[in-house]
Amino acid sequence: MAKHGASLCYYPFFTLFLLTMILLCKAADEERRVHIVYMGSLPDGNPAYSPLSHHLSILQRVVRGSLAETILVRSYKRSFNGFAANLTDQERKKIANMEEIVSVFPSIRMEPQTTRSWDFMGFDEKVSRNATTESDIIVGVMDTGIWPEAEGFKDEGFGPPPKKWKGVCEGGKNFTCNKYIVGARYYLTDSARDFGGHGTHCASIVAGSPVKDVSFYRLANGTAGGGVPAARIAAYKVCDLDFGCSSDGILAAFDDAIADEVDLISNSLNGFFRSEPHFYIDPVAIGAFHAMKKGILTSQSAGTIFNSDKVGPVSSVAPWIFTVAASTTDRRIIDSTVLANGKKLVGHSTNTFTLNGTNFPLVYGKDASRTNCSQMLASTDFSLHFSICWEGCLDPDLVKGKIVVCEKNTGIPGTYRSGAVGIIFVNFMNETSSQVLPFPGVNLITEELNVVKSYMNSTRVPQATILQSEVIKDVAAPLVSITSATGPNLVVPDIIKPDISAPGVEILAAYSTFATASEYPEDNRHVKYNILSGTSVSCPHVAGAAAYVKSFHPDWSLAAIKSSLMTTAWPMNDTGVFAYGFGHIDPVKAINPGLVYETSEDDHIKLLCTVYDEGKVRLITGENITCPKDPAKWSPRDHNYPLMGAKVDPMKPFTVQFHRTVKNVGLANSTYRAKIFSNSKLDIKVVPEVLSFKSLNEQMDFDVTVGGSDLQDRSQVSGSLVWSDGTHSVRSPILVYAYVPISSRTWLHE
Repeated sequence: MAKHGASLCYYPFFTLFLLTMILLCKAADEERRVHIVYMGSLPDGNPAYSPLSHHLSILQRVVRGSLAETILVRSYKRSFNGFAANLTDQERKKIANMEEIVSVFPSIRMEPQTTRSWDFMGFDEKVSRNATTESDIIVGVMDTGIWPEAEGFKDEGFGPPPKKWKGVCEGGKNFTCNKYIVGARYYLTDSARDFGGHGTHCASIVAGSPVKDVSFYRLANGTAGGGVPAARIAAYKVCDLDFGCSSDGILAAFDDAIADEVDLISNSLNGFFRSEPHFYIDPVAIGAFHAMKKGILTSQSAGTIFNSDKVGPVSSVAPWIFTVAASTTDRRIIDSTVLANGKKLVGHSTNTFTLNGTNFPLVYGKDASRTNCSQMLASTDFSLHFSICWEGCLDPDLVKGKIVVCEKNTGIPGTYRSGAVGIIFVNFMNETSSQVLPFPGVNLITEELNVVKSYMNSTRVPQATILQSEVIKDVAAPLVSITSATGPNLVVPDIIKPDISAPGVEILAAYSTFATASEYPEDNRHVKYNILSGTSVSCPHVAGAAAYVKSFHPDWSLAAIKSSLMTTAWPMNDTGVFAYGFGHIDPVKAINPGLVYETSEDDHIKLLCTVYDEGKVRLITGENITCPKDPAKWSPRDHNYPLMGAKVDPMKPFTVQFHRTVKNVGLANSTYRAKIFSNSKLDIKVVPEVLSFKSLNEQMDFDVTVGGSDLQDRSQVSGSLVWSDGTHSVRSPILVYAYVPISSRTWLHE
């Protein structure tokens, strides 16, 4: 009876527990978050169609009464069809199953990703320009906004905006556009003003006017200006320091920019990646597709590698996007530490502070940590990195008047805020780009840090000083930045990405004077020009170069402009095609490429048909298309892309074929002969081997057959095809690789 009575007493508590869990699950299920509902292209030929009414009617099918208007966040109705709304998971599922819906996906947060860079590409102030046409070009910059008072954005000598411009200046309070910054919109906060500096930096790389004698505390002194200084800028603020960058805001910016009739879009947002990637849940791929339909080229950063294994699949993979990797120029910024024994160690960081040659005691982060932090780290995997100087762990009394030695750059905030004299640290990826520091510091590679540690372990009172940064010439440039994301393409493996590389390491450009010189709010330095690195600053270089080509060839398609920049790029040989695509950009050479590879909207639709079903492709494109019934008749390898790539099975013989078409934009009567540069493991044949053109804009076809065998898993072989008429050299890389589940330049090798 006692046991029976105990069990009876237990039932109410068990029931209460079950009810509580049910309520918690229901609450979680009813939790609302912003989702994007993508519906493809706007319907043609129906003037009575109201996108907003349609969007509300969809919401009314899944929610009650007037709640539909309450949960609607924004409606996409100018350039494509869709909306963003606060949905529960059940509502999301119901909408996703509706016939007119392409996709429903959560709005996620994304992150934003020059005195020498243009000169390094042979693109100095004396380069030939078509200023009148250039001034009719409008570049849309999607970023953290813009600082309109920046010196490079003054509009002296500018005429009124181009007549085609349909945008507005909605920059918010105390924001004024001019004849240079012709438009501004914001999608987060209440102003298009750039409080972080990133957007201003990128915009001035594209189209800032030349400003002489600028520097970052006397570093990188020279003239700073954009690639197309006569072009106009339209700023679309989709990111904010506090809120990041929202997917729904990015799509809204595309919706507006396309309808505003910009000519090009520079999108420096850190690449979008999901474990199951699809174009129709990637806001940039969606927006850029509809931009492509209107003849607008989108340049996007390839993305960033965030881990020490150097694994970082390129996330901007749509063939209608110009995907940009980051590489070095011949100007590098270094700084040094000198140990008390006289040993000088050179590192990479942007340090404007001086210790006047005074030696200060060195201390390990672990030896200056609070007791409770040491105990906490000892019980975790972080004990492997015993001296990483977590913020809040360092004891200010133990680091005062000392230089702290840390195992990772994550120790910068903790060391800075604890009041240390300076920091010696190692970047966890051994990256050699120079991060702007808020106090004296030096970033060493692991081997050099080990020298410091050995000295400390063998010296009773170890001391050192830290020197100010200086500029050196790097004869090895250009090299791809180790943090620049690499291929392969996880959506369409035979389309190789990134497309091209451009300067993206230690780039000096205009900045917001509201922002601090470093990323730390306690830093009381404010500058007009700052140094940033990453694919986010290589991206606007390509947008500027594309605008430059367009100024000479305003009638060229976006595919022709893209092709001209790709096939004339400098070959690079440091890390392979998966890292840099065609190589380093050469804007001057690109205005006279000889031949171009055209790709039309129909070509992109054919490619979509190889990835998605016909119904979904019809919704995306707004066209009553019929996908090829026999996949063998057309594959992504036949997409008229300038680069020829193929994924094959490992350890098996392979023969792959590519069909291509080129258009003559050089000399009317010209003959091009094929030259093959091949790895010994590849047998490459071209038919025909000679292309004879009789007129401009004439198109000719050719086929490339590539054979080989026994390609090991996670490896690649490459070669190239060059069409030459004696004046022009039109180069196309050829890449064959075995299946790789995820990209890493340390895994892919020849």
